[in-house]
Amino acid sequence: MIKNRNRQNLVNEIEKHFKLDAHIKEAFLAVDREIFVPNEFKHLSYQLEALPLAASQWISSPLTVAKMTQHLELKGIDSILEVGCGSGYQAAILSKICRRVFTIERIDELLKVAKKRFVEHEMHNIITRFDDGQRGWKQYAPYERILFSATAKKIPKILFEQLTEGGILIAPIEEAENYHIITRFYKKNGRITSEAIEQCLFVPILDGTQK
Repeated sequence: MIKNRNRQNLVNEIEKHFKLDAHIKEAFLAVDREIFVPNEFKHLSYQLEALPLAASQWISSPLTVAKMTQHLELKGIDSILEVGCGSGYQAAILSKICRRVFTIERIDELLKVAKKRFVEHEMHNIITRFDDGQRGWKQYAPYERILFSATAKKIPKILFEQLTEGGILIAPIEEAENYHIITRFYKKNGRITSEAIEQCLFVPILDGTQK
């Protein structure tokens, strides 16, 4: 099938830059990126490019999605909270690895489209919420993993409170203008420690919601 070949080619392209664990590779082979890309950019679905979405947002490069996913150390993880659903592609990848994916989006237009995609493609373990993700989602906390899909200057304390003991939170942190670092935070014995992983560039996280 052409789609399967496209996905395999995508994985091959990612692996030229970043070696994937087997379970991450399987997740990428299981999700058709094309369904998350706006019609006018479908021909670019399987290239390693970030692509524009509605409301001045972007669908991240597959290479970035792969790195963020692998850095989360997801093997055997039950629940993950994603702050910034966007197109839904990152949540779809997570849904092939984790039992439950909770994803929050502050832009109503984006969330409605993402939810439709999840339903149409039977991704029933993705639970969505329209809200400012910086507040987290207390109802289903604590989460073993939390992922920011947008750049933050700092992580709100309430999100660390919703992270389980021994959990990991990954976020692109803005160290300076146009200088963002993928940062991995650990919660051990109630304390938060962090490590810088690599430079990146994401859209900034914004406050509030947008109808």
